[in-house]
Amino acid sequence: MSSRPRPRSSFPLGALALVAALLLALPLVSLLLRAPWASFAHLLRGTTVVSALALSLGTATAATLVALVLGVPLAWWLAAPHSRAWASIAGIVRALVTLPLVLPPVVGGVALLMAFGRMGVLGRPLGALGLSLPFTTAAVVLSQVFVAMPFLVVGVEGALAQRDVELEEAAETMGASAWQVFRHVTLPLAAPAVAAGTVLCWARALGEFGATITFAGNVPGRTQTTPLAVYLAMQDDPDAAVALSVVLLAVCTLVLVVLRGRWLGQLARLRG
Repeated sequence: MSSRPRPRSSFPLGALALVAALLLALPLVSLLLRAPWASFAHLLRGTTVVSALALSLGTATAATLVALVLGVPLAWWLAAPHSRAWASIAGIVRALVTLPLVLPPVVGGVALLMAFGRMGVLGRPLGALGLSLPFTTAAVVLSQVFVAMPFLVVGVEGALAQRDVELEEAAETMGASAWQVFRHVTLPLAAPAVAAGTVLCWARALGEFGATITFAGNVPGRTQTTPLAVYLAMQDDPDAAVALSVVLLAVCTLVLVVLRGRWLGQLARLRG
């Protein structure tokens, strides 16, 4: 196995790399240095903080479950072989799925309002049934699903596109139904990607801000998630805002640690 040659040292490149690393690391380190550690526990026990954390954990978990139920079948369909006509449709669907990854979250919130608001495309029929989504906890979950599910779909689709279809064909020849093949063969093959996508989806849902505040509002105990509480606390209680930010930073760091093994495994396979 040949080892890759180490790059030659270059002062300009090294200096630019150092500046880039500092630009990304300094704000995070500063957040930890300025955190009110002496009163940290007291700040997190505040009624508003506890309510926001509980709401964030509950809605992010609900959004992740919805993303799993809907996103894994969507990823399977996108990764399946299609005829030329269906391949074009799949390409359009794939583009729509990936749009929330680059779309400004506040634009996503406006789009949700246009779809599910009281005067929206689906909002009017729902209103006729006595249902209203905007500025409710359900709107928080829907906003989180909209911005977070693409992370799950993209990751799982990539894994399914590279799977060994011969195992599925063998199961079909043994009389297994399409659902049995998916459940007992396809899903286990994609399990690592599903697990990684689930964790990433949950973390993204937990940190959602723009679409939530636009579509669900900022009502304490009802729609005020942790990122919204941080934004509001910056105006009245900066220490509480910093403490909440540290909590979110810790969660994101934990997610990166959990996913690190999978990323390293993918890099190893690519290098091999």
